[in-house]
Amino acid sequence: MSKAPDLPEDAIPWLHEVGRVIGRYLYVPAFRFRVHHMDRFALDGPVVLVANHSSMIEPQVLFGIVPRRSVFLVKGELFKGIAGRALRAIGQLAIRRGEPDRKPLLAAVRVLKGGGLIGVFPEGTRGEGDVLNAEQGAAWLVRQSGAIVQPVAVRGTRRPAGSGRRFRPVVDVLVGKPFEVTVGRGRSGLEAGTEQIRTALADLVGELDRMRDLQ
Repeated sequence: MSKAPDLPEDAIPWLHEVGRVIGRYLYVPAFRFRVHHMDRFALDGPVVLVANHSSMIEPQVLFGIVPRRSVFLVKGELFKGIAGRALRAIGQLAIRRGEPDRKPLLAAVRVLKGGGLIGVFPEGTRGEGDVLNAEQGAAWLVRQSGAIVQPVAVRGTRRPAGSGRRFRPVVDVLVGKPFEVTVGRGRSGLEAGTEQIRTALADLVGELDRMRDLQ
């Protein structure tokens, strides 16, 4: 079976599409979703999507909401047994956090050069979702592929500390404007590119927080 250029080599395209449908509707019984400015989304060409990450829900939600095929860098601990085989079949890439892991990054570059989209959570391990710091994978991918950056902010998946049980809370997804980043050579270029990406995503998260405060 020939593989689509915008998916990893071991992905099964039709299963990828089934996975997108599942991701789109899996959490509808538990949350009310509001998606803002989907018109800003880059629908073709190489894209590195960066998003904040405060729970295990965001990756699945974004996989379903993104209006094109998407390949996310997912922590390697999840790639065990049947779940791991399923993640690979739908085209997701396992990455080891906190250590050099070139194989999935090179696979991601091939996807980008095929015109695909790679999703990255720059905070690395799950945090508060405020993007106070960022790992360098997104900037490295941009430097290797020439992809544009698509920031996406998500709020509402995590229950506030001290709050009680919530009935179908609102989850907001705010799509930012895609932008170009010129990532220079060496470590300093990578650090500068990473900070530019981190700042853009943090600003988008702040914008979404202000929107939610006014509603």
